[in-house]
Amino acid sequence: MTWSAERRLDELGIVLPAPSSPRGAYTSCVQVGALLFVAGKGPSDPATAGKLGRDLTTAQGAAVARTVGLEVLASVREFLGSLDAVRRVVRVQAFVHATAEYEEHHLTADGLSELFVDVFGDAGIHTRSVLGAVSLRGGLPVVAECLFEVAPPPAPAPPGA
Repeated sequence: MTWSAERRLDELGIVLPAPSSPRGAYTSCVQVGALLFVAGKGPSDPATAGKLGRDLTTAQGAAVARTVGLEVLASVREFLGSLDAVRRVVRVQAFVHATAEYEEHHLTADGLSELFVDVFGDAGIHTRSVLGAVSLRGGLPVVAECLFEVAPPPAPAPPGA
């Protein structure tokens, strides 16, 4: 049986949120050939704010990172029509709003990375960079941007077809 990310969401009991809208002069997704670039996404709950190491524990941060992953998947599904068009997760860059002393950025970002493996199986294993941030928009604790390999868009119809 072929792997289905959509079926896997059902098996895991995951319901994706409504996709968030960009908060500036940009778009959520851009596809170039077989690559889908997803703009930085944060958690949709406006009550989710704070710094890791001060306001949130690593476990709480990982839970927030998972919700960020759900936001990313919602945008990908809206853009592609189905998560089954994803061939693999290529790269994640996560930004963790943290105190200068905080050193578990990688464990925070695991919440998002583990979600992608849960949904896409081996195709969810990706490269990743995690950076500490002195501030993020709205005091968000985690923001991530992602790169996916997807089915290429259909070729345009020849003129006059």
